[in-house]
Amino acid sequence: MLEKILFLLTVFLTNIIQCITGFAGTVLAMPFSVMLVGYDVAKPALNILGLLASVYVVITCFRHINKKELLKMTGIMLVGMAAGIYLKRFFTGNPSLLYKTLGVIVIVFAVMNAVKFYMHKDDKVLPSPVSVILLVLAGVVHGMFVCGGPLLVTYASGKIRDKDEFRGTLSAVWILLNGILFATDIYEGYFTPETIRITAISVVTLAAALVIGSLISKKMSRKVFLQLTYVLMLISGVSLLIK
Repeated sequence: MLEKILFLLTVFLTNIIQCITGFAGTVLAMPFSVMLVGYDVAKPALNILGLLASVYVVITCFRHINKKELLKMTGIMLVGMAAGIYLKRFFTGNPSLLYKTLGVIVIVFAVMNAVKFYMHKDDKVLPSPVSVILLVLAGVVHGMFVCGGPLLVTYASGKIRDKDEFRGTLSAVWILLNGILFATDIYEGYFTPETIRITAISVVTLAAALVIGSLISKKMSRKVFLQLTYVLMLISGVSLLIK
C-alpha cells in the first residue's frame, strides 16, 4: 500500500514538471516507479499518463506547434522506437539489468544536458548527422523505457526557441509516439487488472498536477525548472544503480 501511495506522489510531482517543461515527467518518474511498482506496471501506466499530459499541453499550445519539426522528430524517432520495442525483450526476467541500464541512461542524460545548459550551449544547433543520430537514439530509449525526452530536448533546444512552441511541439511528439506504445502495450498484455486500477487512480493525481503545473509555468521561468529537472534526474539515476 505504501508503495502505491509513493507512486501516486511521484506521478503528481513529476507531472507538474512535465506540464511546465513539455518533457521530463516520465524520465523522472520511471526510475522511482520501477522500484515502487515494477517495470510491467510502471511502463504502461506512465505511458498513458504521459499521453494524457501531452494532450493537455497541446490543447493549450496548439497554435504554437512547429509542424515541420513535429514531422521530422516523429518520423526519425519512429525508426528508433521500433528497435527499442524489440530490444526491451532482452530484459525479460532480469530486472536488475533493467534497473541498471535505465540508471545509466538517466545519469548520462542528466550530465549531458546539465553541461550544455551551464556552458550556455543548450540552444546550439547541432550538425544534421548528429541530429539524426540523436533522434534515432531518442526513439530507441523511448521504445524501451518511455524516456526519450532528454535526447529529444538536446535536439530541439537548438531548433525551437519559443517556450510555448517548445512545449507544444514536444507534447505533440509524445501524443503520436505514446499512442503507438499504448497499442503495443495492449497487444503485449501489459494491461492487467492491477495495472488498470493503478493507472485509473493515477489519472486523478495527474489532473491535479496539470492544473498546478499550468499555474506555475506562468510564474516561473523554464530555466529554473530545467535546473531542477537535471538534479532530480541525476538523483533518480543513481538510486537505480544502487538498488
